[in-house]
Amino acid sequence: MADSGDGAGRRDAAPASPTAAAPADTPGDAPPLPPERSYRLPVTDELCYRFRARRWAHGHWQVDPDSITPEADPLRFVALAHDGLLGLGGDTTGHLIRELTATLAADTLLASRALDAAATADLGYAELEGHQTGHPWLVANKGRVGFSASDAAHWAPEARRPARLPWIAAHRALARYRGVSALADPDTLYGRELDPGVRETFARTVADRGRNPDDYLWLPVHPWQWDNTIATLFAREVAEGTLIPLPTDGDRRLPQQSIRTFVNLDRPERRGVKLPLSVLNTLVWRGLPTERTLAAPAVTEWMLGLRDADPFLAEETRVVLLGETASVTVPHPLYDELPSVPYQYRELLGCIWREPIAAHLDPGERARTLAALPSVGADGRALVAELVGRSGLGAEEWLSRLFSALLPPLLHFLYRYGTVFSPHGENAVVLFDADDVPTRLAVKDFVDDVNLSAEPVPEREGIPEEVARILLTEPSSFLPQFIHSGLFIGVFRYLAPVCAQHLGVPEGRFWALVRAEILRHQHRFPELKRRFEQFDLLSPRIDRLCLNRNRLHLDGYRDRSERPHAAVHGTVVNPLHSPPPLAPPLP
Repeated sequence: MADSGDGAGRRDAAPASPTAAAPADTPGDAPPLPPERSYRLPVTDELCYRFRARRWAHGHWQVDPDSITPEADPLRFVALAHDGLLGLGGDTTGHLIRELTATLAADTLLASRALDAAATADLGYAELEGHQTGHPWLVANKGRVGFSASDAAHWAPEARRPARLPWIAAHRALARYRGVSALADPDTLYGRELDPGVRETFARTVADRGRNPDDYLWLPVHPWQWDNTIATLFAREVAEGTLIPLPTDGDRRLPQQSIRTFVNLDRPERRGVKLPLSVLNTLVWRGLPTERTLAAPAVTEWMLGLRDADPFLAEETRVVLLGETASVTVPHPLYDELPSVPYQYRELLGCIWREPIAAHLDPGERARTLAALPSVGADGRALVAELVGRSGLGAEEWLSRLFSALLPPLLHFLYRYGTVFSPHGENAVVLFDADDVPTRLAVKDFVDDVNLSAEPVPEREGIPEEVARILLTEPSSFLPQFIHSGLFIGVFRYLAPVCAQHLGVPEGRFWALVRAEILRHQHRFPELKRRFEQFDLLSPRIDRLCLNRNRLHLDGYRDRSERPHAAVHGTVVNPLHSPPPLAPPLP
């Protein structure tokens, strides 16, 4: 059991005593783990929880679940602590218990079907997604408000059930198409994504309604979204024939961790699809905002242009950008004209087509989502231990290869272009060679998770106005926070303890290797020295982003007209600031 330590509650637990228990799970003769200490958490005058925990970087708590007394029941804890210790209102408490229950049900299913580390390592990219446990930072990370039990059994990624998606035809008076230059015409996209017989069936279905097929755009639709949202909120358009249901294209697709994204199992070379889903999960409703869906191909084309014109990115790191190459957007005739209504009603219908990872792999290369790396198999063996064993490398050398695959392209986009990804576990994909050595990085989700420095940089001149308008901007001092929160806190914070416990690599050494890779990159590009200071990743402290606090204290479950952003609440020590011992020398 690991707590995010993001300050969602009112106070930290107090140590029961200053003495530390001896680390019981230090592997072999590896350096010791952080000490395990006893803590007490008063809830009421009559109730006090006691537990043992280790503290890691970024204020991370790793709690021994077997040590919790009186009982390790999170639902009962919320019920007892909501109005005192946690300071939650009754409405937030009620919805939170529902989300926690759904999350625990999903976790139970995952645990009952868990694989050992070797079997997990053998999974393909698409199949591996169905074995992930969700965003580790968020406690209720599989709440999926809107799904019933049968919905989850059909559509949750851990259900691992391929589906054939139906399509719809949307009249061009309502729907809008956008594509990169190579897909400027929707017929080009459909020619690559649909068999001739399927296109004939779609056209005939529209013609049978007395309509001209040339007047329509086609897009897949999530069956849940059709039944729960489209058929009701677009009832007039369906009745009038502005929207016409179509059959499936016949391809089996598998839902991925984001729950609204599907990959094609039958034709891996075809694009994945990202579909709106009016379900509240983690912090937001999982729809597709109209303006961002329209702009996705333009953002992709600009990002690809930056990469392809930069030899370091295109030829040396060979970073893969899984472009959002085409989109169809169907605004609601009423809701999209009302900016004050809840944002979920302006994200109802559309599709983004994304390049498949299979098209970018070298012979013998394989892809795994970054989110999988901290996982531990049903046999108690960590996935990273399995991969290190297969590689034939030492643990530190393997980690150095991982960091040299991930960090240089991210750092180069940040330092040279004032542009940053949010490389969290779902958006970042690690590519491995045939020996399971990390080789390079693939990144996705550009229009939602790419941010620009508010201060212009010369290398970014010529950015298209549509791209500059749609991408979020942040002060230069805050831009590194996306790498900190997405990669270092969102993934490495959990990976470092796994490496300490299963690989014998102490936490300090782990962060020393990360820091060394950053310094190595800075040494490589001395002409960007002012940018290293402008976008400082090595500052003494960093902002403390509190994702759980958003749900518990800032937003609750109220409807908003705009999507929320992660709460900043204080700061934490940056483990990359001080030069840790044993840092390898720069080349």
